[in-house]
Amino acid sequence: MTYTELGSGSGKTLLLLPGTCCNWETNFASVLDALAATYHLVCVNYDGFDGSGAIFPDMLTVTQKIERHIQEHFGGRVDGAIGSSLGGSFVGQLIQRRNIHIDHGIMGSCDFDQSGRLAAKLQTKLVYPFLAGAARNDKKQEKMKKLLKNFFLMNEETAARFMRCFASFSPESILNEYYTDLITPLEDAISVPHTKVHIIYALKMGKKYGRRYRKYFLDPDIREFDMQHEQWLFGEARFAEPVLRAIDEWMEQPV
Repeated sequence: MTYTELGSGSGKTLLLLPGTCCNWETNFASVLDALAATYHLVCVNYDGFDGSGAIFPDMLTVTQKIERHIQEHFGGRVDGAIGSSLGGSFVGQLIQRRNIHIDHGIMGSCDFDQSGRLAAKLQTKLVYPFLAGAARNDKKQEKMKKLLKNFFLMNEETAARFMRCFASFSPESILNEYYTDLITPLEDAISVPHTKVHIIYALKMGKKYGRRYRKYFLDPDIREFDMQHEQWLFGEARFAEPVLRAIDEWMEQPV
């Protein structure tokens, strides 16, 4: 695990948690300067995705490591945490476990897929060959790159950047991250005093995601954006600017 601090030393503390098979340098590259101008950023790379050669163990073990770091270095409290995609699962875990306190939990385009172990194993068995192959095989990398461009609407440069990141990780870490995210449950109607949950809801993901946000969190603050999954992070100002404004508004709200 690595923790890199950037940005305003006097600003509010904001934890950045990247998504599936990604590091913070790639995940938040297009908005990092804008966030660092206002906030004291704590950027996290998980085991298996930090360049150390370690293998990602499971969601709960990594969550516990994040908790310990916040306890030891920030007195057990941060002003905010942004979780991109799978990173939102970590934000949800950190809030519901109550071992540290987060004033503002911000989650972007999280699917919050949950399943039992058998179903998760079957799903992982189907998806893993593609994911692992894309991490090592040139032809499968091109297929993954095409998916990033066509489904996630990344431009050529952004898709290439994400693929370079993805291809650098161990297939075992990818497997463990994917599988344990599915089997690590969130409670229904999570509510913690003096913590506000904010959702960056990409409408092109579909209505079922809005239902999930309301299932897992009690009265979440959901902001709708006409974009695809995490499109605000792919380098286009027309998507990034309204989300960054929303983050600033959320971070100023009293808890």
